[in-house]
Amino acid sequence: MAWGCGFWELGQQDESQGCDEQGTPVMSGDPAFLGVSSSVLGQVWKGPDAAQTRLAEAMAQTTRLPPAVCSVLTRAGVTPDQTERYLAPSLRDLLPDPRSLRDMERAAARVLHAIETREKIAIFADYDVDGGASAALLIVWLRELGVQATLYIPDRITEGYGPNTPAMAALARDHGLIICVDCGTLSHDPIAAAQGADVIVLDHHLGAETLPPAYALVNPNRQDESGDLGHLCAAGVVFLMLVEANRQKRLAGGQTPDLMAMLDLVALATVADVAPLIGVNRAFVRQGLRVMARRERLGLRALSDSARLDTAPTAYHLGFVLGPRVNAGGRLGAADLGARLLATSEQAEADALAERLEVLNTERREVEAQVRAAALAQAEERGTDGPLVWAAGEGWHPGVIGIVAARLKEAANRPAIVIALDGAEGKGSGRSVAGVDLGAAVHRLEREGLLLRGGGHRMAAGLTVARPALEAAMARLGELLAQQGSGAGQAAHLRLDGVLMPGAVTPELIEHLEAAGPYGSANPAPRFAFPDMRIRSVRRMGDTHLRLRFDDGQSGTLDAVAFRAFESALGPMLVATEGRRCHLAGRIEMNHWGGRQTLQMRLEDAAIPKA
Repeated sequence: MAWGCGFWELGQQDESQGCDEQGTPVMSGDPAFLGVSSSVLGQVWKGPDAAQTRLAEAMAQTTRLPPAVCSVLTRAGVTPDQTERYLAPSLRDLLPDPRSLRDMERAAARVLHAIETREKIAIFADYDVDGGASAALLIVWLRELGVQATLYIPDRITEGYGPNTPAMAALARDHGLIICVDCGTLSHDPIAAAQGADVIVLDHHLGAETLPPAYALVNPNRQDESGDLGHLCAAGVVFLMLVEANRQKRLAGGQTPDLMAMLDLVALATVADVAPLIGVNRAFVRQGLRVMARRERLGLRALSDSARLDTAPTAYHLGFVLGPRVNAGGRLGAADLGARLLATSEQAEADALAERLEVLNTERREVEAQVRAAALAQAEERGTDGPLVWAAGEGWHPGVIGIVAARLKEAANRPAIVIALDGAEGKGSGRSVAGVDLGAAVHRLEREGLLLRGGGHRMAAGLTVARPALEAAMARLGELLAQQGSGAGQAAHLRLDGVLMPGAVTPELIEHLEAAGPYGSANPAPRFAFPDMRIRSVRRMGDTHLRLRFDDGQSGTLDAVAFRAFESALGPMLVATEGRRCHLAGRIEMNHWGGRQTLQMRLEDAAIPKA
């Protein structure tokens, strides 16, 4: 290689322990990256294989892009001739034809007919970010056409997920059209109860072999769809329906709302719902972030100010700053707050809703911490070595069990289910790991009669189980997940895109890496190893975080921050290593603080070099 020690990309069979006098990597032959088969967090470090290394080197020579960027691009399957288009994804190039989805033209035409005939329209939405953003898209679009829609979001605790018979029957008495967003695909009885109204479903959850009696059901995950657009979240499906409705309205000579200005809502939902950031989803998020940076949507501007977000938003902010706040209302009982915030056209209402959601989000964190501690203790007592990790508790708040399930999944590297027991039933939420389709397994369990209700998609699912069937249902779910390879004894892996030295980390490199994003599900953020670094200083921040500075003795120093380091063995290990050498792994980024920008590493793991 001709890149010296600024950046190395090494195959898993050719790992480096350093550079020789000519700056050439020295190979160790260890199958784990840098020989790290068990880091301080018990992870195996895995780097690019030999084939990817060759492709990245060839791309760097052809495109003149930094080798670290080429490693990230080749990992995503990008070839040199695709690089320019990939780094600047165009919605025009990537947007699919909405009419490729079944019932799409019929759904759009029915919505336009309702507008023209001044029918009353109701929107029935799920209570999470995807549902709220989907509802807001429709509300804003309809409002620009002079229509005020009725918003209905069920209470998570008293009504549960999706359409229910009493609510749908009540809406049908006063509305000619009901549009269900981010729900409804499995709601046979509730949709049948909407007598006198037509029901349109715009959803993305897995469908069954039979469909409910809706006027139109648009869902890329219907059984009779190809699945090519199965990565869309519900807001993406709603956006495509609006594209088709605009097309039909323009053909009829009418004026149409500006859909590009609504991509901030699609971006928020796509990231918050952990939809894969591939294909058109990348373009949705890239363009949506640009729209959001203009701060024109009152609700998102108020929410950003409430969260003290003082920089241009990134995908990280959508998933971990704004998304949880929008979700807070649905989690703790005020189900419609998020959708109302995203759709409002009144500044006073935006400020009030954002303030209320901020308070609820703080309460959510406290409730989550209590349930998480109890669930982790129970799961560890039951054992975390099997194909499924699960916990169930009396009185656990249903609004936080999904977040706690995600924490269990992260801790055990297994699919996880957390169930809130109440009376004769338990309501559960699950999160999965890559390569294991939890939604399909939950659907199978429902068909077998072990669940009262169940649904979801590959990475997340929800269920309702009768208390007497709880143990049997979880045992059977474990069997189904084991058949997919879950819990096969594999240690957790940390995927790395190569090796960097502190001197190679520059604003230009980070800018290039950001251009290869946005990062999220199916397109993880780049992570690099910094081998054989000397820890120059370590400083604890609060109870759980730490900040450190390290160097390689040659190319310079770099600051790093490790969040929640003292919740694991990472914090104590780094403190004990001050003044000594270790391998470090994580992400590089620009830190914005106090009006200044500095380079830093977000440290995620560490290992002691082999002697």
